[in-house]
Amino acid sequence: MKMPWVSGAVYGVVLLAGLYYVFAGLGDAHPLRVFGFVAGIAALFVLDALERRSAWFLIAKLALFFVVVALDESSLSRVLFVLVPFAAYLTFGRVIGLVLGALCLALLLTSFIVWVPGWYRDANYVSDVLMFSLGLVLAIAMADVAVRERRSSARVAQLSAEAERARMARDIHDSLGHHLTAVSIQLEKASAFASRDPAVAKQALADARESVAHALDEVRTSVSTLPGRTLVSALTSLDVTLKVEGDEPALDRATVMTLFRAAQEATTNARRHGQADRVSVAVTFGKADTRLVVSDNGRGFHTEAPNTGFGLPGMKERAALVGGSITVDSAPGSGTRVAVTVPR
Repeated sequence: MKMPWVSGAVYGVVLLAGLYYVFAGLGDAHPLRVFGFVAGIAALFVLDALERRSAWFLIAKLALFFVVVALDESSLSRVLFVLVPFAAYLTFGRVIGLVLGALCLALLLTSFIVWVPGWYRDANYVSDVLMFSLGLVLAIAMADVAVRERRSSARVAQLSAEAERARMARDIHDSLGHHLTAVSIQLEKASAFASRDPAVAKQALADARESVAHALDEVRTSVSTLPGRTLVSALTSLDVTLKVEGDEPALDRATVMTLFRAAQEATTNARRHGQADRVSVAVTFGKADTRLVVSDNGRGFHTEAPNTGFGLPGMKERAALVGGSITVDSAPGSGTRVAVTVPR
């Protein structure tokens, strides 16, 4: 996870402070010095825009920091060195970030010792050291948070992918197992009646071909990619009555995939197992969460019955990965209602 706004905010503050110091008449207003200072800040913005992660880019930034500090009369630009451990932590890890942070603090103390005798008796210089140390601590802490969030996001993506692969494997196994069993029975029937009753054998072969066609359709559905880039555009592909409340926010792909797969599976179950002829999907985009409800007029089932074969465990596992939950309301002869809620 990159945090470009941190460096940009620091550059902006340093630029404004340096220009204010000059135009307020508090320092040297030599045009070339001011131009070099502004050009140095601009070069830092350009380096950040390139978004390269290498030692050479870090060295180039460090060199520009020295140039800007040398040209800045306000001395506030020393805060730029706080970004050194921040960038190093994000690029090379904790150890390098901490080492460079310590070196930056040692560099500041050394400069005071060499050029400002008795600095430790001056409240301004002592305050500078304390504030710089605090800045280093905050920069390293922010970098640590960014790294942890990046790792967490990668882990969630990995778990989501693993759950999706497990769901696909389970769906393909269940559907293919059912249809291959049917095909095997029909082929045995065709073989047994081939000489005694050709009409029965022919019908058995036709039934076997139909089972194969159904199996292929279900496999295609299981491995199909998410249509569209938004949840609403994806749901329109399900051929159901769709009702949407609220404006769709910028949902992450894992959330969109979770909600779409739940709607897809609930719709398939309603038609395949529930024999429903009416299926509706309602989506509500709230401030705190997104809620999707799939309702049908099928024959329903006992929700407490084990191994219903409706794929509910897989749906619940997928929802849990994005912090969501699923509730199922159904009873024989009363249709089924599947509600999925995912927090924003």
